[in-house]
Amino acid sequence: MNNIAIIYLVFFGLVVLVSSCGSDDENNLLAPNPEDGNGNNGWLIPQSQVLDGGPGKDEIPAINNPSFISAVQANYLDDNDLVLGFGEGDDIRAYPHKILDYHEIVNDKIDNTSVSIIYCPLTGTGIGWNRVIDGKETTFGVSGLLYNTNVIPYDRATDSNWSQLALVSVQGQLKGTRADVINLVETTWGTWKEMYPNTRVLSTNTGHNRDYQRYPYGDYRTNNSSILFRISKNDPRLPAKQRVLTLFAEDIAKSYSIELFGNQNQLIEDVFAGESVVVVGNKGKNFIVSFKSKLEDGTALEFEILQNGANILKDQEGNTWDILGRAKSGPRTGQKLLSFERMIGYWFSFPPFYEPVLLYGHHPLPVEPE
Repeated sequence: MNNIAIIYLVFFGLVVLVSSCGSDDENNLLAPNPEDGNGNNGWLIPQSQVLDGGPGKDEIPAINNPSFISAVQANYLDDNDLVLGFGEGDDIRAYPHKILDYHEIVNDKIDNTSVSIIYCPLTGTGIGWNRVIDGKETTFGVSGLLYNTNVIPYDRATDSNWSQLALVSVQGQLKGTRADVINLVETTWGTWKEMYPNTRVLSTNTGHNRDYQRYPYGDYRTNNSSILFRISKNDPRLPAKQRVLTLFAEDIAKSYSIELFGNQNQLIEDVFAGESVVVVGNKGKNFIVSFKSKLEDGTALEFEILQNGANILKDQEGNTWDILGRAKSGPRTGQKLLSFERMIGYWFSFPPFYEPVLLYGHHPLPVEPE
C-alpha cells in the first residue's frame, strides 16, 4: 500500500482500490450494466462501477449552517490556498479547499440564491448547484459513494443520488434530472481577496472538530501516479494532476490548461459547441474563466483584456466585466455574461465522463481499431 493510501485510511477509513482502465463499454457514462438486463437496477451509470468509499452516508459531514468571517479575520488561510468564489450583488463569498477537503459540500444561501458548493478532493473539481429542484428547496449531502473516483452527492428531499462530474441525477426519484449549475471561480485566496477585499470567507467554526491546517491527502495533489479508486479511462495528453478548466455542453467537453497562460491576464478566443467563447487566464494569479461572446439579446461582443483587479474584460461598447462575468461599468452595468457550465479540476477527472474531451492546443486521441 502506498503512502497516499495509508494517509487516506488514517483520515477517512476508506478502502483504497488500485486505479485501472476499463473496457470501451465502461467508458460510456450511460452504458447498461452487463450484469443486469433491466437497466442497471435503476442507475444511469454502470452500477458495478459505483464504489463504496468507506464512510457511510453523511459520515463526511456537509456544512448546513455555514458561518462567515471577514477577509482580515481569515488568518487560517495563506495567500496560495485555493478557494471557490461566488457572489450576488455586494455579497461576495469564498469557500476554501482547506475546509472543503473535509466536508465536500456546503449548503448556503446568498441573497435569493440557494446554492450547494460541491467539491470532490479526489478529482479536484468544485461547482455550485441550485438547491431549488422542481420548485422545492433542498440540501445536498455526501452519500459515501464514488463513481470514477468522483463524489456522488444525494439530495435530502428525495434521497436521489447525483454525479458531480456528469451534472445529473443518476439514481432515485430524480434520475435523469440535470443539475442547475451555478458557476464558481477557483483561484488563490491571495488573488480573490485582492479582487474582492470585502469578501466574506467560510469560517473554521463548522461545528466539527477538524484540523483544517493539515491537508489530509499527503502528496496527492502533485503525485501523478496516485489516483485513488478505479477510473474507467486514462488520457495521457496531459499529466494526470494538471489543473484544467473544462466547459460542458450536453455530452461533450473541452479543457483549457492553466499552463497555457503566463503571469499576466491573457485572452483566448475559441469556439465550443458552435458558439464563440473567450477564455481568460493568469497562471501567476492562478485562475481561468470562460464566457460566451454573445449576450442574451444576440449582441456579439468583441473583448480586450484588462489587468485591473477583478475587472478582466472590456468590450467595444465600453463595458468592463469582472471575473464573475458582471458588467461593472458602461451601458450594460448590472448585466451578466452567459457561460457554458464549467469546472476546474485535475485533467484525469474529465475523460472518464465525456467522449471525447476536446483539449485546446492538442489533437484528439486517435480512435483505436475495433
